[in-house]
Amino acid sequence: MPIVMMILAAVGGAIWWWIRSNPRDALDVAADAVATAKNAPRRLAFTKQTRAHPVEGIDDPRIAICAIAQSFLELDGLPTQEQRDQLHVQVRSKLRAEEAEAEEMEVLGRWLMTQCGGPDQAIPRLAKRMFKIDKTASYGMLQDMLSGLVGNELSERQVEAVQDMRRAFKL
Repeated sequence: MPIVMMILAAVGGAIWWWIRSNPRDALDVAADAVATAKNAPRRLAFTKQTRAHPVEGIDDPRIAICAIAQSFLELDGLPTQEQRDQLHVQVRSKLRAEEAEAEEMEVLGRWLMTQCGGPDQAIPRLAKRMFKIDKTASYGMLQDMLSGLVGNELSERQVEAVQDMRRAFKL
């Protein structure tokens, strides 16, 4: 027991010394720990369903819209910083999200896209889930967001993705 107390005291002393010598770094680590703890329930909601794909855990169409928009941008390669900034503005304005919520939705959308195996597989899967959540109620919002991101100039892969979404929404 005294050995355990000595180890705990040594660890506590090392942490105290680190905090005192690097306060800015310690604050960043503490903020990251708080963000991780805050986002843990959402991550657990995805893993709670056994043998279910993470996309099946989406219950908010805004998350699906954000993930589809990110996937849509990545069909032609990695998006530029300007495109990411434009996506952020679109998420905040079209989906009426606050700053922190928009950032979280973008990170979650990117994670969902990678869980699907890339943007080609993500778009149809997310569109089907979005249709299951609220039928065609959010399709207009999705179209507004995509047209605000890419305009009228679509690549061949983006045209195919639009056709996949129309099939998923049974339009």
